[in-house]
Amino acid sequence: MADERPNIIVIMTDQHRGDCLGVNGHPLVSTPHLDGLAADGTNFTAAYTACPSCVPARAVLMTGQTPWHTGVLGMGQGQGRIRTDYPHTFPAVLAAAGYHTQLVGKMHFNPPRALNGFHNTVLDEHPENGEFRSDYQAWFEEHAPTGVHMREHLRDWNTMDARPFHLPEWLHPTNWTARESIRFVEQRDPDKPFFLVTSFIRPHSPYDPPQCFWDMYADKDIPPPAVGGWAHIHDVPEDARDISAWHGKRTPDEDRRARIGYYGSVSHVDNQTGNFISYLKAKGLYNNSLIVFTADHGDMLGDHNMWRKTYAYESSTRIPYIVKFPRAMGVPTGNCDRPAELRDVMATALDVAGVDTPATVDGISLEAVCRGESRLREYLHGEHCTCYSTTDENQFVTDGKRKYIWFPRTDREQFFDLEADPSELHDLIGDAGRSEEIDGWRGKLIAELDARDCGLVVDGQLVRQDKPIVSPWRDQPRLV
Repeated sequence: MADERPNIIVIMTDQHRGDCLGVNGHPLVSTPHLDGLAADGTNFTAAYTACPSCVPARAVLMTGQTPWHTGVLGMGQGQGRIRTDYPHTFPAVLAAAGYHTQLVGKMHFNPPRALNGFHNTVLDEHPENGEFRSDYQAWFEEHAPTGVHMREHLRDWNTMDARPFHLPEWLHPTNWTARESIRFVEQRDPDKPFFLVTSFIRPHSPYDPPQCFWDMYADKDIPPPAVGGWAHIHDVPEDARDISAWHGKRTPDEDRRARIGYYGSVSHVDNQTGNFISYLKAKGLYNNSLIVFTADHGDMLGDHNMWRKTYAYESSTRIPYIVKFPRAMGVPTGNCDRPAELRDVMATALDVAGVDTPATVDGISLEAVCRGESRLREYLHGEHCTCYSTTDENQFVTDGKRKYIWFPRTDREQFFDLEADPSELHDLIGDAGRSEEIDGWRGKLIAELDARDCGLVVDGQLVRQDKPIVSPWRDQPRLV
């Protein structure tokens, strides 16, 4: 007899800004399929990733733990790897409970073929060395025209340049990921519920949507990046001469082309997500599935003359976050403005599946929040260790309405009123009229860091650091 428990589907994008959804009010970006998913679920309008770069964010998703407890505080200084010995992982717990588990796309495991609890993985990964060959790469080489390289149009993974994909759309990795997800559902064990992670490698650069999605925005009036008055430290054109630079002032045309490519990539992912969702509906699987759509982090896209991720700013750390519950559960739909985080996905899924949540999990099930029975957390604490520069190592606290940032290596502080200034143009840290409010938010961060007893706080004060912050769990799993 078939197991009728809900299926669990996590659809994840890479480097997807939280404002780049139609349902979140973006003036240009078209995402009709994701908007439709949001209409069937809860759209968390102030969702964040607590450590805004690929590996630490995915470690959080895979364990339900905070970055401090995963031991992965960023991509730099040897911290950029997801361990393979965590006592409990999202897929392993569901597999032990009788779910058929599958990963399709990118997850940044090290080594890439590590299963981390999945029964099987079908990978599209950035090749970190010449030895690893992803499943998408192998498929591409079999099906592409002879002599054509999959990356010959844009070679680097972190460049700011953009152009349409150089081949027919069906060869693009976004289409491949959707097709492989459908293939898994067709070939899964029909007597078991399934857990599927569909992890698109876009809209992460290279910004290379198929021509039709590039054309959606090529003739539009593209607003320029948001650049605050405080961002003068990043406005040196020479700093941006390297096409993979993390900061520096680019030309208006370069900024515009990057946004055309990025917006086109978002709409392409939306289109292929819609393809997959249409398949689920046609097969009668949509209504009995928990579907979570989210991302690992955002993309600065030139905002404040910065690029890529790792920063505490909204463009980098705010993410899309839609939760669609199985219809039979009767969970109300709508928006929620409380700060959900990636750690909550595992807790929510286990709750829906009726599986006990391990004590190592720090996340909170969102079902009661979506029913209006709980307000979730009052604020979120996030962080990132040194990656591009020690000056941008950061700690932050936010509730989606206010944000306080502290830079441990320079002792610099920033404070933003996100309700009045969602683009973070005006740093209010020196505003005497906000000093009491700023003290309150600084106090929240002090309380978070003091509990760690790791030298970040002494006698109730934040202490400037001259070396990297390292979690004690980096080399050993947290056991509870």
